[in-house]
Amino acid sequence: MELTINGIVYKFKASIGFVRKVNKNVTQKDELGIEKQVGLTYLVAGLVDGEIEELINALDYLNDGMTPRVTREQIEEYIDNETTDVEKLFEAVIDFLSSANASKVAIKKMFERVEEAKKREKEQH
Repeated sequence: MELTINGIVYKFKASIGFVRKVNKNVTQKDELGIEKQVGLTYLVAGLVDGEIEELINALDYLNDGMTPRVTREQIEEYIDNETTDVEKLFEAVIDFLSSANASKVAIKKMFERVEEAKKREKEQH
């Protein structure tokens, strides 16, 4: 994925390193009491919910290790710019993560769990 910010093209990569870094942000115990790193799930859920901070975090993590390196301040200015279509940016990042080998299986499973929960909720009402 690429974005042009202030005339400079920045590259973003959803690598295994990206997933490791993001996952470390949130740990949660599963049904057996085993701690799991689940930051990617929370990041994507935040993106789906339109949380601007998660969009900034995602872009920052996705550009980590890339040259040139975009700063969080530049990302924020880009998002604040009235010419930036923020809804399309959210969609682009979600689509990018949904298609990247390092993240697509986890995201697909997350969306499946959301759909299952919606079905159960409908059945209860």
